[in-house]
Amino acid sequence: MALHFEPAEFEARRARLIEKMAEEKLDAVLLFAQESMYWLTGYDTFGYCFFQTLIVKADGSVALLTRSADLRQARHTSNIENIYIWVDRLNADPTLDLKNLMSEMDLLGCRVGIEFDTHGMTGRVSRLLDNQLASFCQIVDASYLVSTLRLVKSPAEIAYAKRAGELADDALDAAIALIKPGADEADILAAMQGAVFSGGGDYPANEFIIGSGPDALLCRYKSGRRKLDTKDQITLEWAGASAHYHAAMMRTVVIGEPEFRHKELYNACAENIRAIEDVLRPGNTFGDVFDVHAKIMDERGLTRHRLNACGYSLGARFSPSWMEHQMFYAGNTQEILPNMTLFVHMIIMDSDAGVAMTLGQTYVTTEGAPQSLSRHGLDMLTA
Repeated sequence: MALHFEPAEFEARRARLIEKMAEEKLDAVLLFAQESMYWLTGYDTFGYCFFQTLIVKADGSVALLTRSADLRQARHTSNIENIYIWVDRLNADPTLDLKNLMSEMDLLGCRVGIEFDTHGMTGRVSRLLDNQLASFCQIVDASYLVSTLRLVKSPAEIAYAKRAGELADDALDAAIALIKPGADEADILAAMQGAVFSGGGDYPANEFIIGSGPDALLCRYKSGRRKLDTKDQITLEWAGASAHYHAAMMRTVVIGEPEFRHKELYNACAENIRAIEDVLRPGNTFGDVFDVHAKIMDERGLTRHRLNACGYSLGARFSPSWMEHQMFYAGNTQEILPNMTLFVHMIIMDSDAGVAMTLGQTYVTTEGAPQSLSRHGLDMLTA
């Protein structure tokens, strides 16, 4: 089996989940998030684009219902022993197979939690589930049961996050070596992703973001490449990934002499991220982090140019996003605890001036000050 953790680690995770299920009075949970399945069993696949679910009962027993294409995948990458296959066919309804399996597992009339808020759960699947299970069992939304357990990382998980941070640094080194007038975005992107792969890393859960000129103001990947002008700007957001654990970074590099606005926005980013480091520790909440961000940005007159969130939790994630549920936004009461891996990003996009500036890195929280996972400093980057 291609497991990335020791059996004792998986047993500890299962025990934590069973304890939480008891608190919520759940007889079973149906896991649809691939990262939940990976965290609990090691199961590693992109087959969640089709119907599959992992059933976990309160007694700790586990069963996977998936397609034939993932039978060997589950056997090779996970510790799941009970694997059941639903058959691809015209008008197939795998939720009927699920109900029959749940009946065999004595779950008729039980209280069952379901992960609804995940990319592995489509609207159609949700409707099919309601049709099959509404009269079979009591359905409870358990979307955040496992994701909350995953917030605090084990020492083994932190080791992968730290390796991901090293890979992210390698990617930045590769980019810096190429960024200059006339450089092609395609070459920069290839070098960054190649550095991660050469270091033994994985595909990230979403595409690297790269954009120059006017596209430096974008926060999402898009198709199309350009070459850098003599005076230009390029925004990069990327992540190293090791055993699917991510460490994200973000930088805007100025080509040529920075404009006054670039310097002004950089100073706001730098002041902000250093202030956040003072609250990124136990005793504060995710909402407190955003409040610091908003206060500094708004005092500088940047309200229109900032975002409504300034980071999020990271961990083992699958496409289409490396972002976990818990984010730094207004009013989020999630407490900051030791051994979380948290990405803090400053993003200022001044569309009036056509100027972008970003600054971001991943931290591991401790009992005191957070530890950056990057060996790079926070100085403005120019070329």
